[in-house]
Amino acid sequence: MTAILDPLLLGNSLAQPGALEIRGLDKQYRIDGKALPVLENINLGVLPGEFVSIVGASGCGKSSLLRLIVGLESEYDGQILLDGAPISGTSLERGIVFQDHRLFPWKTVEQNVALALKNHKLSKAEKRERVAEHLALVGLTGFEQAYPHQLSGGMAQRAAIARALITRPKVLLLDEPFGALDALTRVHLQRELQRIWVQQRSTMIMVTHDVEEALYLGDRVIVMDARPGRIRHEVKVDLPHPRERNSPLLQRLKEELLAELAGPEHA
Repeated sequence: MTAILDPLLLGNSLAQPGALEIRGLDKQYRIDGKALPVLENINLGVLPGEFVSIVGASGCGKSSLLRLIVGLESEYDGQILLDGAPISGTSLERGIVFQDHRLFPWKTVEQNVALALKNHKLSKAEKRERVAEHLALVGLTGFEQAYPHQLSGGMAQRAAIARALITRPKVLLLDEPFGALDALTRVHLQRELQRIWVQQRSTMIMVTHDVEEALYLGDRVIVMDARPGRIRHEVKVDLPHPRERNSPLLQRLKEELLAELAGPEHA
């Protein structure tokens, strides 16, 4: 089952920035001269301020989809529209957080976060103020002069989130942002990301292998099939934020998603 938002509904949401629409998206790579389909007929609408989680087996094209949205790859068929305009290359309107924090080891936390503002037409004082604001947002006040090797994995990833948010992107893309962290840190940062999203209300799209994480954070969860990647199923999580992890609805939806991911042969 593929469920997408009505384009007319999406169009009516353009007063608030961050509306994403993907129409008939196909993507393939060429390997040894042969075409390898990666994504096939992806149709998806994301409303401004919505949090959408994407799950699926390895190789289903989840990360490729994020790379296309952020503009790191440009060869595809179909359309990717942000607020009604086709995306073209990378832009500060679209931020991304990867599984590894990708902080520069020779720069302090403050310098790493400020680097995202390098080409912004802000005064030095305004940049300092915005850096302080976003470090406070992710709970890193007091660690401005620390270097990445002096931070825990969770703290480094929070710095990466601050760096991605400081440009105030219309859409924030998260590619397995907590996948390399231990279980306790992961749970803590899921809660922190939920708090940040509730406060900022940026449009967020997160790829994850963790079904519980997808349901805890997402307004909707998209399930993708592999080879080539297609949208197979969608679950709407009709719960307000913040959420309780032991919610009966989340438990029921988890069972539904796990059954969907396992496939009918395992049902």
